[in-house]
Amino acid sequence: MTPEQVLKDNFGFKTFRSGQAAVISRVMAGKNVLAVMPTGGGKSLCYQIPALVNPGVTLVVSPLISLMKDQVDSLKQNGIAAAAINSTIPQEEVNPILRQAYEGKIKLIYVTPERLNMDYFRYQLNFLPIDLVAIDEAHCISQWGHDFRPAYRQLREGIDGLKSHPNTLALTATATPAVQEDIGDQLGISRDNFVITNFTRPNISFRVVHPENSTRRYIREYLKEHQDEAGIIYVNTRKGVDELTTYLLEHQFSVAAYHAGMDPASRSKVQDDFQFDRVNTIVATSAFGMGIDKSNVRFVIHATSAQNIESYYQEAGRAGRDGLPSEAILIYHPNDLRQYRWFIDQSTADDDYRDLQYKKLQAVANYASTPECLQQYIVRYFGQDCDPCGHCSNCTDDRTIQDITTESKHVLEMVQELHGRFGKGVVAQALTGSHNKRMVEIGAPEMENFGTLKQLSKQEAASLIDYLVATGILQTVGAQYPVVQIAPDGWAVLKGDKKVTRRQEKQPDRSRTQVMESPDVAALFEQLRQKRLELATSQGVPPFVVFSDKTLHDMARLKPQTKRDFLEVNGVGQQKLAQYGEVMMNVIGEYLAGKN
Repeated sequence: MTPEQVLKDNFGFKTFRSGQAAVISRVMAGKNVLAVMPTGGGKSLCYQIPALVNPGVTLVVSPLISLMKDQVDSLKQNGIAAAAINSTIPQEEVNPILRQAYEGKIKLIYVTPERLNMDYFRYQLNFLPIDLVAIDEAHCISQWGHDFRPAYRQLREGIDGLKSHPNTLALTATATPAVQEDIGDQLGISRDNFVITNFTRPNISFRVVHPENSTRRYIREYLKEHQDEAGIIYVNTRKGVDELTTYLLEHQFSVAAYHAGMDPASRSKVQDDFQFDRVNTIVATSAFGMGIDKSNVRFVIHATSAQNIESYYQEAGRAGRDGLPSEAILIYHPNDLRQYRWFIDQSTADDDYRDLQYKKLQAVANYASTPECLQQYIVRYFGQDCDPCGHCSNCTDDRTIQDITTESKHVLEMVQELHGRFGKGVVAQALTGSHNKRMVEIGAPEMENFGTLKQLSKQEAASLIDYLVATGILQTVGAQYPVVQIAPDGWAVLKGDKKVTRRQEKQPDRSRTQVMESPDVAALFEQLRQKRLELATSQGVPPFVVFSDKTLHDMARLKPQTKRDFLEVNGVGQQKLAQYGEVMMNVIGEYLAGKN
């Protein structure tokens, strides 16, 4: 079997996505490879296809048990034998799994990094013909990444100790160039075997919201417009999760809370309810993270600001894994960044690491204030470039453009009077005419620009300063205690050679998460969705494991009535044809008969 045959027959796809063929060919040639692809970009196929072509066993290192379960369930739906070995598997079941792998009956085994680092487990693995070790979420190996996990640091030693000498495939969706280099060094991967695809997620509309009223009210109005869609709302504290969940339940929304303070049984139930479409929206801390493989999440809202662009992009990328229109919203609160800064201040990490975290916080502030395309900003953060997406909140911003040169000059002159020695908070207080003790100590009331923006609140003045930093008119210097100084473009503004403009929040727009299709196709899609739910419930698996929403939309559009036509549906292979073809074509046939 060739990789192309496996792609079509087992997974139901006609062509590889960007980067997949390059990764698979290198893996099949026995190379160590790093694959950096966006969430939803098809990383799993990069090791699943070689696993089916190679004669031996593929070991997949995955950080979360829940993610393993979804992967194993999905593989079984495609007729592929796979198993997971983790803390939820009784010890008496481990040896039978290994025996089946030895006999060629199981091709993929999912394990946690901690399991692979156990000496006795590695001894057991030495009886298996392991061809490949695939390391998912490989950024966890880097101290410069956003999810460092010490057990990942020991993986190379464990892999090198395997008698079959497998090659290594490292996979991640969120690695800056520095993290990519670190992963390569840690796992012995040559730069020639880095496959870095484009970081863009064209089906996601990114949006930044500066709430004029309460965040809760904004979320409530948003959910009203998206009640029948799956979504995740991230909050940065357990208390915040519980409070927002209670508020939304009181307003009759289908929501549930998830955070690490809940007992394991409750967390498991919430996750299952979400996976099985019994609950539409999860309100969660970042603890609800990498274990989510649900393909039809239509929106991700960060109700509190993210700590860094990497974790934001990974969490936002849980929307639209099926490639359909989705939305990622960051509700920006400067106070959140002050809280994160305090956590970094209290950290016992070395100065270099803390300075890096401070810079990452500044990148979030710049993202929230930039007037450029939001997708473009993120892609540039990861060392690439792209054209404006055309559908983020900045690209579609039709608010009136205002000339704010006068206000900007007041800010720049105030920074000049303060000799660039103070941070954003002090500058904002001076501009708005605050008479607190600190202002008196630095002599601000005697300065010419003191109070020149008193019509603004301190928050509005701070937001203006953020905007001027994001647009390169001001700059911050220093990491732990950044001070605001004038950037080269700022001097041009002061001289009168450059003007400054800014756009003046809109109601939630459902169109950003909807597939545009005819009423006929939409009606059939709904009937197919109900049948999918029945099939999934009878088997005890999440609906998206049976068919993704994208596959159902394609099925509703093509209306296949023969086996050959059914195989033309995106995401339908031989196993799904045999298992579900007849029952789904019956639904289509009944729909067509009713129409006629």
